[in-house]
Order: sequence, then structure tokens, then C-alpha cells
Amino acid sequence: MIPTREEMYEALCARHGADLQQKFSEGSVAVCGLGGLGSNIAVSLARAGVGHLLLIDFDRVDISNLNRQQYFPDQLGTYKTEALSHTLRRIAPYCDIAFKTVKLTEENIPDILHGYPLICEAFDRADQKAMLVNTVLEKLPDSVLVSGTGMAGLDSPNTITTKKITKHFYLSGDGCSDSEKGSGLFSARVAVCAAHQATTILRLLAGETEP
Repeated sequence: MIPTREEMYEALCARHGADLQQKFSEGSVAVCGLGGLGSNIAVSLARAGVGHLLLIDFDRVDISNLNRQQYFPDQLGTYKTEALSHTLRRIAPYCDIAFKTVKLTEENIPDILHGYPLICEAFDRADQKAMLVNTVLEKLPDSVLVSGTGMAGLDSPNTITTKKITKHFYLSGDGCSDSEKGSGLFSARVAVCAAHQATTILRLLAGETEP
């Protein structure tokens, strides 16, 4: 039997405290890219009881995704937006989850992400990361962006950190490891970077900021 909304909320309040949980529940976050970073970020935010999530991706689940992304073999071929929405609704049935199966561009980002105070960048390609970061910082000055770069290989997870670049831009990762030049992407280390991004979002919702 699925717990009621009130039971789920009370359980989260018992873990996080009522005041903090209210802030999480009132939170609204857009996750751009639903691969290794984005799918893990979304799961962490949903489990924390963040009230509203917007999931954005245009890709389908591929067998190559299963080593590090929050998908299942029976979801192969399904759009990631649909597959992850289904999973998150099982995790957090009362979370308000919206999704857009679309490729973000300089032209559509202002309209799609307008009104979201917190945005997670979780793309794979460096050029797409840069495009999203630059567009958000230029066109959505009231939003705070949390981006990830550098989580490939099997170097120490302790080299992954989060830095406050500006008042509206945080960057998580080791800043250098590249999956195309190294030994690939591994679930554990990618999840560390995703956890940094998700924790930064939760800290921002709580009213905390990095020094």
C-alpha cells in the first residue's frame, strides 16, 4: 500500500526537520540532461522531497546507459524523460514532475527554463554544457545554475568538489577528467559528482551558500 501524502511528508519532516522540509517541498528545480548526472540528481532531489521537478532531455534509453544511469533494461528505447518520470513517481508519488522531450538550444532555453530559480546542467558534451551555461547566465539572470564537469575515470572521489564561481553559478567536478580521453565513466564516480550537484541544490533551497 502506498503511504498517503501526509504520511510521506511527515516521514521526511522527521528526517529533515519541518522547517527545512517545507523549503524543499516548495522548491522548483529544472534538470537539463538525464544521463549519468541528471538521472542521479533527479533521484536525489525526489527522495529529499523537492516539490517540483522539470526533466529535460531528447534522448532514448540505450544499453550503453545502464552502467551509470537510473534506468532499467526493460526501459530500453523509451524516451529518458518518460522512463525517469515513471521511476521518480514510484520513489516520490506526490512530487510534481513535469518533463519536456526536447533538445535545448540558445533559442528555446529562455522560454523553457523561465521561472525556474534553480537549474541543473547535466549534459555530456562540453560544447552543449557551455551553451547552456552561457545562455542561462546571460538570459536568465535571476536563476542559479549548478553545473558539472569532470567525473570520468577512477581517480579519487575526493578530487570532486563544488565551487561557487559567481552568485548565480556553481560548478561541481574535478574540472579536468574527460571520458573521451580517459578510461570512461563509472557509476560510482559519476554519482559522486551528481551528489555534489544535488546537495548544492538542497543547500540553496535551505538558504545556504558556499563561501
